[in-house]
Amino acid sequence: QVQLVESGGGLVQPGGSLRLSCTASVSIFSINGMGWYRQAPGKERELVARITSAGTTNYADSVKGRFTISRDSAKNTLYLQMNSLKPEDTAVYYCNRLIGQYNWGQGTLVTVSS
Repeated sequence: QVQLVESGGGLVQPGGSLRLSCTASVSIFSINGMGWYRQAPGKERELVARITSAGTTNYADSVKGRFTISRDSAKNTLYLQMNSLKPEDTAVYYCNRLIGQYNWGQGTLVTVSS
């Protein structure tokens, strides 16, 4: 069983930045395509950023140009750098494999508010 743990969320003002981290109980990030997902209150979970095993990245239109997904395979850690945050970015953020997803972790809450 693979366990995923997200961290780095918090309260930030609009225009601010946060860096989220995701660690796994086993080494998976170098071989699996991974994504960051978010679920806002009253909305379905959505994929906002992805990175393939080859390192190719892409983003949802809503975050393109503001968010950057990256990984450090040696540290078995996935990152999401979030800049120019907006109130509509408020959500619980999760990481997971793109295909054949593992059990979801607890997520980390990002709140963007004045």
